Amino acid sequence: MQIFQKFSQPKYFKRYLLVLGLIVTFFVIAKGQPARNAFSIADAGGGVSYEKVPEVNYTPQSQNQPVPQISARNVFILDRNSRMVLYQKSADQKIYPASTTKMLSALVVLDNFDLQKQIIVTKSYPIGQNLNLKPGEILSVEQLLYAMLIESANDAAEILAENFTGGRPAFIDAMNQKAIQIHLDNSHFKNPTGIDEDGHYTTASDLTRLADFALNNPEFSKIVATENAVIASHVVTNVNQLLGKVQGVLGVKTGFTDGAGQSLVTYINRGNHPVLIALLGSTDRFGDTEKLIDWVYKNYTW
Repeated sequence: MQIFQKFSQPKYFKRYLLVLGLIVTFFVIAKGQPARNAFSIADAGGGVSYEKVPEVNYTPQSQNQPVPQISARNVFILDRNSRMVLYQKSADQKIYPASTTKMLSALVVLDNFDLQKQIIVTKSYPIGQNLNLKPGEILSVEQLLYAMLIESANDAAEILAENFTGGRPAFIDAMNQKAIQIHLDNSHFKNPTGIDEDGHYTTASDLTRLADFALNNPEFSKIVATENAVIASHVVTNVNQLLGKVQGVLGVKTGFTDGAGQSLVTYINRGNHPVLIALLGSTDRFGDTEKLIDWVYKNYTW
């Protein structure tokens, strides 16, 4: 009775609350989580209520489903949120990049040109995929970017390089400087288009890093997600057959040469889980990528 009488006195009651508070704080700290992360405290008519706050884990968890059989020799798959590598296959082998090169060319253009600048075509560039632009035609830098990234037009890339300060050689130097800046450590570029050339190479992992960086540019992201566009008197159609066909696909860039085979870098976002897939040396780039997309979103949970 004397104990309870003491606690009924204000000075003892305050001491009791202080000690109780210290004990609760000790157990919270010992658990290794701040109180606000472990629970929320609300005044409920003089009492205290506790509401659990669920922890969120954004790291992909594999369900150990087998990777599908594909033709691509080089593959790299990245979860953009967690930065976790979901799959890789000969991802650091140096190979011809084909027109995936144009992602880097686009970054150099976006860094150095006014998009509204008007450029006069001075000659034809008939090599490889092109828009058949004629001498005397006038296009803006933005229109040439659309042609280069959607139609994968070599002539658009060469015209932009030709109009760079210092000309084409300076443009290629700028490409390699940009590659160093964004840590494409196993890549080197000799032309703005991706035509096979000795000393022009990259890897699946470097292409993923390149696309990941480029997609942070709103203009780049907008263009590579475009299915069709009208440029002056030309209609361009995105070479990427997965756009508008496969749920969540938002770009990025196709490529093909005899030396490189078929290549494709794909950005896909389903359920706010964005993933990048780069594959090279394929005989069925769209089929391979579709299989890998299905596997990623079936095999991994977030």
